[in-house]
Amino acid sequence: MRVFVASLATETNTFSPVPTDLSAFRGAFYAPPGQHPPTPTLCSAVVPALRRRRGEQEFDLIEGTCTWAEPGGLVKRQTYEELRDEIVGQLRAALPVDAVVMGLHGAMVAQGYEDCEGDLLSHIRDCVGPDVVIGATFDPHSHLTALRVRNLDVMNAFLEFPHTDFMERAEQLVDIVLRTVRHEIRPVISTFDCRMIDVLPTSQQPLRGFVDRIRAMQGTGRVLSISLIHGFLAGNVADLGTQVVVVTDNDPRGGEHLAHELGMEVFGFRGSTRMHTLSPQRAIERAKAAIADPAITAPVVLADIWDNPGGGVAGDGTILLAALIHAGIDNAGVATIWDPIAVSFCEAAGIGACLHLRIGGKAGPGGGDPIDVEVEVRNVTSAAWQSFGESQVPLGASAVVRIAGTRIDIILNTNRTQCFEPDIFSNLGIDPVAKDVLVVKSTNHFHAGFVGIASEILYVDAGTHYPSDPKRTKYTRLTRRIWPIVENPHDMT
Repeated sequence: MRVFVASLATETNTFSPVPTDLSAFRGAFYAPPGQHPPTPTLCSAVVPALRRRRGEQEFDLIEGTCTWAEPGGLVKRQTYEELRDEIVGQLRAALPVDAVVMGLHGAMVAQGYEDCEGDLLSHIRDCVGPDVVIGATFDPHSHLTALRVRNLDVMNAFLEFPHTDFMERAEQLVDIVLRTVRHEIRPVISTFDCRMIDVLPTSQQPLRGFVDRIRAMQGTGRVLSISLIHGFLAGNVADLGTQVVVVTDNDPRGGEHLAHELGMEVFGFRGSTRMHTLSPQRAIERAKAAIADPAITAPVVLADIWDNPGGGVAGDGTILLAALIHAGIDNAGVATIWDPIAVSFCEAAGIGACLHLRIGGKAGPGGGDPIDVEVEVRNVTSAAWQSFGESQVPLGASAVVRIAGTRIDIILNTNRTQCFEPDIFSNLGIDPVAKDVLVVKSTNHFHAGFVGIASEILYVDAGTHYPSDPKRTKYTRLTRRIWPIVENPHDMT
């Protein structure tokens, strides 16, 4: 058996002012053939999963390029084509193969390519022919298209949001692909379009119970895998929206029935799944009340959910930080504000230096004005990082500054990334549990890491470039009716 594996992934916010070029991929994660680290990344976990299986049974594993760019705006056309052709060229050189396994995201959009993953999978199918097994794993914040399904034999997506199960789902995909190559099963993909778009966190009900139930269904009867594609609010594409995917062992009728049943259940959740959000002012009032309570000793976490680089925005918003300063909260940690210019100034000044620094607010309107403050440079490093499950996420060159006269410590970074784990603070010398307030730029991926150290988690809607309200977002590419843009999209009368 010969198996080829590669990964090409990013999440494109088509409304973002931050363009994505080749340097964005090389700066975030780029591993040429054979150079993927032992630890997985979010979208390349199929590589270590296949390496583990190769250690258990005999097959040849040919590794292609694996690369990821932090979420941002449209991918430059030449960048996508160069990376696509690089991987397809590696596959062509590896022929013949029995299977191709791809780690994808599912929300990549490039100039001239609305469906990058569909285009890539079409090129792969053309290269290997109809009989080679092709499998791919996706992020649920993606756009499922007919082109992808047509060119795949097997697919799945992470079930959890936050995505704590990306390694588990990679292992499931690999197992199904290998069993297919050995002719033990004949996977069939069935899908159902829920005709909706919403935020679907699995850290709370009703999605928590739903995911637990569909996880238990897998491996029973002829059901091999079930996935919920949440959709990605910030993608102006034709196939925007939520879909259910069921993979069965040669049971298309049963798969279609189950996908429809589960899909309509998800549709019934519409409007009831989002995290409750507060204004910055209300969130800070709650935080101040907690600080004043001597019985509360753990920090309050304020999640700036829409100024989230994981959704493709710049992550240099200052609205919540400015509100903290104005409210007189003087013991806080902020992770992070993307500001390469400010980092370069801190690098030049050095640790211990005091300087007047302009922070954030540079990418465009909507995220607040730059903040001008006197700061002390507390730390500088050329390669900061944080954990995300088994993977390490680079922050790039970074600095920690403390606002003069306070204990407000701000992490400034050069590689845009959302906040995942508390070690984003501790790796840079900030004790997160010693802070009264922690501000994190993340919609929900932070939750698994911070829930154990927080006295309370408050979700804050501070505004930014992220299109969080589908009713107000100007989607121009949609080809069908979806909720909440249309109240009853399944009613075709």
